[in-house]
Amino acid sequence: AAKHGIERVYTGYDELLADPGIDAVYNPLPNSLHARWTIRALEAGKHVLCEKPFSATVGEAEAMAQAATRSGRVLMEAFHYRYHPLFGRLRAIIAAGEIGTVRHLEATFCIPLVRANDIRWRADLAGGALMDTGCYAVHLLRHLAQSEPEVRSARAKWTSGGVDRWLTAELAFPTGATARVTCGLLQPRLLSIRAGIVGTEGRIDVFNFVAPQFLHRLRVRTRAGRRSERVAGSPSYDYQLRAFVAAVRTGGAIPTGPADAIANMRVLAAIYAAAGRPRV
Repeated sequence: AAKHGIERVYTGYDELLADPGIDAVYNPLPNSLHARWTIRALEAGKHVLCEKPFSATVGEAEAMAQAATRSGRVLMEAFHYRYHPLFGRLRAIIAAGEIGTVRHLEATFCIPLVRANDIRWRADLAGGALMDTGCYAVHLLRHLAQSEPEVRSARAKWTSGGVDRWLTAELAFPTGATARVTCGLLQPRLLSIRAGIVGTEGRIDVFNFVAPQFLHRLRVRTRAGRRSERVAGSPSYDYQLRAFVAAVRTGGAIPTGPADAIANMRVLAAIYAAAGRPRV
């Protein structure tokens, strides 16, 4: 604090939450601590931007939503990609009917996590591939399909500590469209962040839907031909923060609020159950 000229220093989270000069907090704690400290912050009258995944269990997510309702404060899950113009462009292409009726969707988010002591390898902290990267893939598919999927099957590779290091799941939407989620923290293919939407008249492929500011590419293939697009914009975190501030100041709508967060957690829970290791 002295080195960086930080004037106000707290000895703990409780002291921070007791400060009437703080309007909102960002909760980036390990997944197992999201519910506890988000609820404490809401009860202290603070608005909360909570990291993904929203919680460790569906029950925790529901308790967080109830706390937000009681407090009258904004609670938002930090799926920053959802606020970038790239996502809006994907939805616009689908809505325009360029690829016809959507029949299949896929989302893959695999990264190399080689540090053995990383918190994401700890089951007691609600770590795992599905919780860390897979939650993005599930969220993207839900928001592109604009409906909730049924989990048909899932399989995973587990560490000795009981954490999924790789997982894939097959989903089905009420429209009849199928979907596949693949996520990983340690797998032969080190890095893969992509999504695909297949329709009756063509397909869309997008590279790096998570953080488009770090190089992305959108490809559209139809009977009329092929094209590549890049969607200009600020970092996805900027859009997310603006949306959060607008919600706090003027009651602006947010697509990643508590109800959406609960729905996403329900899909994650169903995938774990289908993979043979339900989380409660």
